[in-house]
Amino acid sequence: MADHREASVTLPSDPVSVSAARRHVADVLAEWGLPRNDDVADTIRLIVSELATNAVQHTFGQSPTFTVDIELVRDEQLRIGVTDSHPRWPQRLPAAVQQDNGRGMVIIRSLTAECGGRLSVTPTEEGGKTVWIALPWKSPVPR
Repeated sequence: MADHREASVTLPSDPVSVSAARRHVADVLAEWGLPRNDDVADTIRLIVSELATNAVQHTFGQSPTFTVDIELVRDEQLRIGVTDSHPRWPQRLPAAVQQDNGRGMVIIRSLTAECGGRLSVTPTEEGGKTVWIALPWKSPVPR
């Protein structure tokens, strides 16, 4: 059993990078044994889309890139973090029903909790932050 697997990608803070982040995570998780058509894989892709979108939209051009880190710890816990260099942490604001956006963190928290996971935010040494999700890993890992 591997104690720790990790992968990372840094992308420009551009809307086209959201799909690149989602694809990268899907590819890595498939390599680690999570079938692409699995419901959890779909949920993770949606979470990554929301996290990456937040990193692009809410940094107001102050973060030229964002990084997606993927970690599998002891084949038991999957951690995915999206890091940007903007100092403002995600706001926990209720979204009005008529709004077209503003629900990202609500969606992320809800989906993470439904999967038995948790969400956290940690500061970076450079003054930015990483938004992490941690989920139980239930797929067999190829050797």
